[in-house]
Order: sequence, then C-alpha cells, then structure tokens
Amino acid sequence: MTIYGYVRVSTSRQTEGDSLDTQQRQLDGYAMQHGWTLAQVFREDVSGSVPLAERVEGAKLLALVKPGDAIVAAKLDRVFRSALDALQMVEELQRRRVSLHLLDLGGDVSGNGMSKLFLTIAAAFAEAERARIRERVSQAKRDQRQQGRYLGGKVPFGFKVGKDGKLVEDAAEQAIILHARDLRAKGATLRAVQAAIDVQHDRALSLDALHRVLGERNTSTATVDHPTPSGNANNATMQMLKAPTTQRMNTSTATVDHATPSGSANSVTRKMMARIKDAG
Repeated sequence: MTIYGYVRVSTSRQTEGDSLDTQQRQLDGYAMQHGWTLAQVFREDVSGSVPLAERVEGAKLLALVKPGDAIVAAKLDRVFRSALDALQMVEELQRRRVSLHLLDLGGDVSGNGMSKLFLTIAAAFAEAERARIRERVSQAKRDQRQQGRYLGGKVPFGFKVGKDGKLVEDAAEQAIILHARDLRAKGATLRAVQAAIDVQHDRALSLDALHRVLGERNTSTATVDHPTPSGNANNATMQMLKAPTTQRMNTSTATVDHATPSGSANSVTRKMMARIKDAG
C-alpha cells in the first residue's frame, strides 16, 4: 500500500491555519500515528472551485494511485469543491479500491463505518445543491426569456439569432410567411402554397411546417388538399359504409335504382353491394 498526501491552498485564502506547510504537518502527524510513510505529497495553489480531476496536481494524484493505495488530506474542502463533487469522487475511489482519509472527518471515509454516514450526508447535501442549481438556472432562463433572448433549441421559422442573443426577424423568411398567408386567404390549398413557395422562394417546407408557420390546426391533408376526381361518389360510399346495416340496405336500394352511367361509379356500387351482402 502506498500513501499519498494532498494539500491545497486557495489563492484568495492563504491564512496560517490553512497554509500548505500547516496542512502537511498535520498529514505527517496522522501518518506517524498509523505507522505510515508518505510516499509523496501533492502541493497545490488553486481555487477550490476547480474539481480535483481538473487541477494540475490533483490530476497527477488520481492518475498515480492504484488499488490498495490511500490518499490523505487535512480537510474535506481542501480536496473537493462541493458536496456533489465529494460524493462522486468518493464513489469513484471506492470503485478503484483506493481509500480516502480526511482528518477533519475522523480519518477513513471510504472503508469503515464512517463511510456510509459520510456518503449519506454528502448525498443529502448534493441533492440540496442540485436543487439550488436548478433554481438558479430556471431563474436565469426566466430573466433571459423576458429579455427576448434565444434559449436554445430550434429557431422558429421567420426568425434568427441576433448578435446580442435575441431573436430577430429574418426578412427572407418573413416574406415567405406573408406570401403563404396571402395565398391561403385567396383559397389556395396547402399543397398549392407549398408548391408556390418552392418555386418562387426556393424553399422546401413540409406541410407540418406550413401548419406551424400559418398557425393553423393540422387536420388531415388528404381531405383538404387532395380531393379525389370522383369525390362525391367516394364520400357517399364512405358514409354508407359507416352507417348501420339497415340504413346501408335502404341507401343501397336507392343507389341501384339511380346508378350513374359512369363505369367508375358502377364499380364502386358493386363493391359496396358485395360488402353489404357479406355484412348481412
């Protein structure tokens, strides 16, 4: 087993009680009590807001330790930047079978009865910290939304993200929207609007996109935009097939007596009569 020490001081907090030399003397005393020899002590002058794995000396330490080794530090806040960071790192060290000794928490926090208590408390603080983070993020988004800033995701058609991060109108796409609304006001189908935009503006928009752009309810485009050549006959047939059997029988009689000369209509009627016969 190899024992490594870690000491850190913040550039903004270099008091006597937290100095690098003071921390190292504490580690030396702890090691002596256990009959250990510190193989190496990693000394670092860095802000505590930086995670251990992203610190220069901290990264070296984590890369060096092997299963069975131990890390000793004077205080929890000398190693970790937050409760969440502590919880995640302790779990990682446990997976790697590396023990962690924190003097201000009584020693080993990863391999004895103190471990469960430490992790439970750390998890509680981590959850509280995540809640505070969510609250801060939500507040920031509300403020940005009130300022008209773009918060990510797909940019709405007709707009673009300006230099200040706010959504501004896109002149070319706004022209397409006005053209589409004008065509719809004149009675054009969505298919016709789609074709006109493709030809005149060189923009291919799906029918769903057109619905959103125009602010229309997305109903069945087959009924609205693609009426069949024999629409009247087909619609009548569909209504009869949906009706009760007795009603279909009465309607079929009328259809037989007044059949149209069109071969297409006669074919539809024959198919309908066959379905009615099967249903009966």
